[in-house]
Amino acid sequence: MKITSLVAITLALALGTTAHAGRRAFGDGSNYVSNGKFGLGLELGEPTGLNGKLFLSPSTAFDFGIGDLYHNFYVDGDGFHIYADFMWHPLEVAHTPDFKLPFYVGVGGRAWFFNYNCRGTVCNSSSMFGIRVPLGLDFDLNNVPLDLFIQFVPTLDFYRNYVNRSVYLDVDFSVGIRYWFS
Repeated sequence: MKITSLVAITLALALGTTAHAGRRAFGDGSNYVSNGKFGLGLELGEPTGLNGKLFLSPSTAFDFGIGDLYHNFYVDGDGFHIYADFMWHPLEVAHTPDFKLPFYVGVGGRAWFFNYNCRGTVCNSSSMFGIRVPLGLDFDLNNVPLDLFIQFVPTLDFYRNYVNRSVYLDVDFSVGIRYWFS
């Protein structure tokens, strides 16, 4: 039900704006220049939820997301996850008339609020705060207002009120798609 709601919200936002076939690039001559300024979409994996990206300059951006983590192999309850990263796009791996393929790296943080040790309707609550280092590729389409991304995110997590661990090195993986509004 959560994913269905996220898909509906994203499609409503995407259909509520007027897309133009050719996106305008903005930039100052750096190696990678984004095709848009602000994008919003879906991310699947760890985490799963809404994802957004706001370019602050031609090759630096603020990336954020809200949703859920699927760490249920060691936490048996539901949770709420939010993150934010500052990203650099230092290298354009490929550039064709149809797409750009930049590599990106970032640094940021996340918070995860979750329940664990659930027995019926009774659960223990905990939270985790982490330092993220996203590494990924962004398949930035030139002729339509969309991009696709794939990323690995090593994270150093610090848990509060969780009996099984206090510090944990995690590696998340996610894929996503974003619609660019400008």
